[in-house]
Amino acid sequence: MRLIKLIAGLSVLTCIFCAPGALVFAAAAKPNVVVMLADDLGWNDVGFHGGDIDTPSLDRLAKEGVELNRFYTTPICSPTRAALMTGRDPIRLGVAYAVILPWSNAGIHPDEHFLPQTFQAAGYQTAMVGKWHLGHSQMTFHPNNRGFDHFYGHLHTEVGFYPPFSNQGGKDFQRNGVSINDEGYETFLLGDEVSRYIRERDKGKPFFVYMPFIAPHTPLDAPQNLQDKYADINTDLAPARSKQTDHTRRLAKMTLQKSARPMFAAVVDGMDQAIGQVLDTLDSEGIADNTIVVFFSDNGGAAYSVGGADNAPLRGGKGEVFEGGIRVVSLLRWPAELAGGKRMEQIMTVMDLFPTLAEAAGIEAQNERKFDGRSMWPAIKNGKRQPRDELVYFTSETPIRGQIALTAFNDDWKLVQELEQGQLSIDVTNHLFNINEDPYEYNNLAQEHPEVVRELAEKIYDWRALYPISGTRSELAPPPGWRAPLDWASYPIPIAKLQDKPAPGMAPNEVTKRLLDAQHGPRGRLIYDCTPKWWLAGFCKNGS
Repeated sequence: MRLIKLIAGLSVLTCIFCAPGALVFAAAAKPNVVVMLADDLGWNDVGFHGGDIDTPSLDRLAKEGVELNRFYTTPICSPTRAALMTGRDPIRLGVAYAVILPWSNAGIHPDEHFLPQTFQAAGYQTAMVGKWHLGHSQMTFHPNNRGFDHFYGHLHTEVGFYPPFSNQGGKDFQRNGVSINDEGYETFLLGDEVSRYIRERDKGKPFFVYMPFIAPHTPLDAPQNLQDKYADINTDLAPARSKQTDHTRRLAKMTLQKSARPMFAAVVDGMDQAIGQVLDTLDSEGIADNTIVVFFSDNGGAAYSVGGADNAPLRGGKGEVFEGGIRVVSLLRWPAELAGGKRMEQIMTVMDLFPTLAEAAGIEAQNERKFDGRSMWPAIKNGKRQPRDELVYFTSETPIRGQIALTAFNDDWKLVQELEQGQLSIDVTNHLFNINEDPYEYNNLAQEHPEVVRELAEKIYDWRALYPISGTRSELAPPPGWRAPLDWASYPIPIAKLQDKPAPGMAPNEVTKRLLDAQHGPRGRLIYDCTPKWWLAGFCKNGS
């Protein structure tokens, strides 16, 4: 009997002592994830696309990973980030036509589930290092309340590449809600912080890191040695073949403005160096093989006069829905699971990343609202054909209010609509492309196929009706008299000072609200995430 108890006791002790190791082993089996996001990088601004900027780190990712050759984002910043974080269409979220500006109260509804929250629920430690741009007016919108254990960076865009890192004159650099004074080149600071985080992580847990650069967004700046390196780079870029972008380039030449291309190239080079530092850290920690690294740009390159990007041979650029504005450089590396040097030619969108990463990591997405994206992991890993029958929609009203770009496309057709809204009129220009046969959008087939134009235009019309009535619009100036804070870290209203529920609005009750929502029709929604239904006499049905 004593022998039996002794054996049982030893078994218990063995389990106690082996359990931590078992947990570490189980955790190690889950891949780490690093998502890197460039800001306004052009299609032709990387070495592996034949560009004339040195990008050895991105070239390395292309060689060791899979190029997502038909990866699409929205044409502007905040909507892409919203789609990445939620896996949902920004038209539903109220962040589609324009970015979240400093004087805006907008953010992503707290009821929306964010990508890092799913990884947190699966036992991951999570960090964000870089640019947020998804809401700053309330702590409900803050990264630390959207699934990130650690946040180091900026709430806004255009904070500059050197201290004091400010927006509208207000300091914008923090660590977890506390203002900081770190000195140095912003891109390199981000590389240092991500590398530090990886080295000092809890090695008993996998990690999820989101690294959104401000590079190569304006206002451009770079260390002098990089400026010198690209002082003589070619500045005679191919035409963008879009009215707005080429017009600004012509104006810049006529007024003898200095080309932005040399400084842009220097900024891209610096970003590539920071990426290389993170890749080297993964190598030195011995975890590169089991780390998923994703890289993409938030939209096409800013190819207009002060942007400096090059999207050739794609048409257009940032703010436009031609391919140069929405088809972006994108890579995915996971040495343990994927052979390097491959290219996936199927359409994939930023909305697909959330479900794709969840499936790749073998974890269950915790979203309650339905994804608008889908997992493309079978296509990436096994080359499975996943036809894109459903339409993908994007829009932009940036920078001019009333000038709206719209597109709907799938594997067969792509319609681009350019809307010019006046006070008493609206002009619509349609461009129809067979995007598989004409990827550079030279041949407008709108006159040859009016029935296709009509069908896609009707789909766009219905899609736009989903937009919350107070969603973002192009507002390049603040309300008269608005003042910025001295320090943006202190700006968000603490959760304890907010009411428990979202504000109901002006409608006195839910019945009135539904009536007003139906009356608005295609102008937009009063009721959040609600789709108008003809069989409900124009009343909307939530969550569909």
